[in-house]
Amino acid sequence: QLQASGGGLVQAGGSLRLSCVDSGRTFSDNGMGWFRQAPGKEREFVASIGRNGRIKYYADSVKGRFTISRDNAVNTAYLQMSALRSEDTAVYHCAAKYGSGSYTSLDSFKPWGQGTLVTVSS
Repeated sequence: QLQASGGGLVQAGGSLRLSCVDSGRTFSDNGMGWFRQAPGKEREFVASIGRNGRIKYYADSVKGRFTISRDNAVNTAYLQMSALRSEDTAVYHCAAKYGSGSYTSLDSFKPWGQGTLVTVSS
């Protein structure tokens, strides 16, 4: 079971760090991903990381501002978000990657637990 946390209200230009704790499986067996869904929009890819943390992918919209990482010792993935913009406002979800599909495709990831809301005020 995956639980995302760390969201909140922040001013534009500020930073937040999201955490995703995996309490139900062998965390290091799978890649991890962060996705977000803004009001009235479809869920979209944000960032993903391989099992050992060596490979990372980012959406163009967050490249250079967000950093994904993981600590397999504590079964946790992180998303460090900096230089936040109003368009980053969304519910952020984490999920585990299964199979050999793309690291940037929603179809490669599950399950979709409860996300954490990030609100960026301008």
